[in-house]
Amino acid sequence: MRRFLMPFVAALPLLSGGCIAKTMVDVVTLPVKAGAQAADWATTSQDESDRNYGRKMREKEAREGKELRKLCKKHPEDERCRGSANNGFRADPGGNRYN
Repeated sequence: MRRFLMPFVAALPLLSGGCIAKTMVDVVTLPVKAGAQAADWATTSQDESDRNYGRKMREKEAREGKELRKLCKKHPEDERCRGSANNGFRADPGGNRYN
């Protein structure tokens, strides 16, 4: 009986198309893939970082521009309100920072 069973067991991976071997590889590599995915979720790419920084700076410039307009409305004699060329930038949605 044993002689009959040995060739059958040896031929099993060939008959199954390697499904068992592939499943074993998937099971073994699963923790590595999960760890890589967790690391990817936990870190920020350079592109994301640049995009976030740009958004943060545009929001800051818009806030500063709004505050400056309020100040100039109340106190037009303030030196910060004289000539927009002294400001160096303006915060507008068009993205043109320079006068």
